[in-house]
Amino acid sequence: MPKANPKAATLPAFTPVPRKCARHDGWTPERQQLFMEALADYGSVRAAANSVGMTPEGAYLLRRHPEAHSFRKAWKAALSLGVQRIEDVAMDRALNGVQVPVYAYGKIIGSRTVYNDRLLMFMLRNRAPKRFASDGAKGMNALDRHRLAQMKKEWRKEWERDALAATKTKRGSTLESLTTKLDLMRSREEAMMSPETLALRDAFEESRNRDRESGYAWKSEEDAARKTRSPAEDAEWEEPDDERDFDPIKELNKRLSAERRVEKDDGWELIDPDADESA
Repeated sequence: MPKANPKAATLPAFTPVPRKCARHDGWTPERQQLFMEALADYGSVRAAANSVGMTPEGAYLLRRHPEAHSFRKAWKAALSLGVQRIEDVAMDRALNGVQVPVYAYGKIIGSRTVYNDRLLMFMLRNRAPKRFASDGAKGMNALDRHRLAQMKKEWRKEWERDALAATKTKRGSTLESLTTKLDLMRSREEAMMSPETLALRDAFEESRNRDRESGYAWKSEEDAARKTRSPAEDAEWEEPDDERDFDPIKELNKRLSAERRVEKDDGWELIDPDADESA
């Protein structure tokens, strides 16, 4: 249990509240003195009670004791000192702002400083009421309003710059991540290809590039044939029924199915092309 520091105490002397049982873990006179000092520092009953290992409910019960007249006066003085500390914290936040995290896709990617104009004006009106009072006689003059407007513009520009930088960083990281994933997929795909497949792929790419350079289109021959026909011939011309109904994909599937089936026991059995023929 820490001991009270008499030099650091700035509270008026008070008579500790008497207790029926002198318990080492109860509200002893030394613990009551430490509670008052913590209340003056924190300005919070809960924080002060927890700092001495007690509960705020016990502190309120102690204050309602019939013989706690001196204790209540010290409590009021301690809260006055605590309010001064709260004012200092509020002024610091009004001047320097607070850091707010910036999230993207559920993760923190940075932080930005947020300023509270209302808090700033509240502190100015309370610290300098003669100059910043809200009534007309004591309100801000034109120069003060102009300065405040300029400060707001500067804060807004600073926030917009931070937001734009965060957006560019997020887009750049997302694009870089996608590019890395695509490169990894290509590398894995190439690793699974045989040398023969790689050679065929390179030949296909070269052939396609040559077609693009020459302007080749798969309908160019048909279009050329239509240009040589007259309008009457073009109207009478029809594709044969067998050619119109011809589907190359279906025909290829039929041929592959026919090649992979063998007759067995008056039925059909599908042969695995990778299976060993000697098996």
